Amino acid sequence: MKIAILGGGHGAYAAAADLSEAGHAVRLWRRDAAALRPLLEAGSITLKDASGSREVPLALATANMAEALRGAELVVIPSPATAQQDIARAMAPHLVDGQVIFLPPGTFGSYSMARQVAASGNQADLAWAETGTLPYLARKHGEREVNVTVRAIRLPSGVYPARKSAAALKVIRQAYPGVHACGDALSGALMNAGPIIHPPLMVMNAAALQHFERWDIHNEGTQRAVRDVTDRLDQERIAVREALGHSGPHYPLADHYNNDQWMYGDAHRQLVKSGDWREQIDLYSHRYITEDTELGLAFLASVARYAGVDAPIAHGLLAIVGGFLGRDLRGGPRTLEALGLSSLTPARLQQRLHDGQ
Repeated sequence: MKIAILGGGHGAYAAAADLSEAGHAVRLWRRDAAALRPLLEAGSITLKDASGSREVPLALATANMAEALRGAELVVIPSPATAQQDIARAMAPHLVDGQVIFLPPGTFGSYSMARQVAASGNQADLAWAETGTLPYLARKHGEREVNVTVRAIRLPSGVYPARKSAAALKVIRQAYPGVHACGDALSGALMNAGPIIHPPLMVMNAAALQHFERWDIHNEGTQRAVRDVTDRLDQERIAVREALGHSGPHYPLADHYNNDQWMYGDAHRQLVKSGDWREQIDLYSHRYITEDTELGLAFLASVARYAGVDAPIAHGLLAIVGGFLGRDLRGGPRTLEALGLSSLTPARLQQRLHDGQ
């Protein structure tokens, strides 16, 4: 299958190497042509995992969006949600009927990006899907080298518009067999693990993050008090899903720590063992704040308000982060209010998500 991968981060390089090795014709797009040069010169990514290290050639690496998207059946965007609007603008002139765009994860980007592409004047018949996590726990070890610690084995995914769910997931499953339907795009967005696991880790490790040069929030930073807050925040997420009528499995984050039933299976121990997450984290600019808190947690809090679900942990963490950032995070760009959805009745919202706009 012809696949376009858009992005230059850990997830994009992992996806490009992994899907190329699986036999797909992969085109990797990265806007930064200078940063792409080592890959252009070598023509391959060095992929490292439990099986060792090897060179994986790509069909194409390019800074030209039209080149990357031409003929692609599947477009995978493993970039942070903070980059989605810029990517949507770059994609808009080149998307054509029948393409499937997959956001792993999305932070409700499936709806937001579709809205932006349509507003640009492109009325192509597209399907947008998003899931709850990246398909890989991965870190780049060099300019064209990526280490994959764990691959996801379960990827619950929602589709916008939901009427295209069966066809879209059939395409995505050719690349990621672990993908399975979890409903519409709102359901898919409410599977996102980032806004559950990362805001408590950032807030409750704030002093250590600012004191130590490098700190592993998943090792020393994950103590019982942090886990207790994370579990209660996740209970709020699940309560929101249930209030909106979304059925299980809800993939409780506790399974990530306690057993092998979560999206990655038994991943937390391997994540800590790898050492790749002992890193310098800037409390003001890291994507755990800019993506998972300012966008993701604000989105969850807004859906809780819409659904009438009491969510004191979500709103409290959002207030604390807003306190050290110096701004009110309740009106972020991914809230239902900002997206013009909060005024819809539940029936009208469900219809919008099913039929499209």
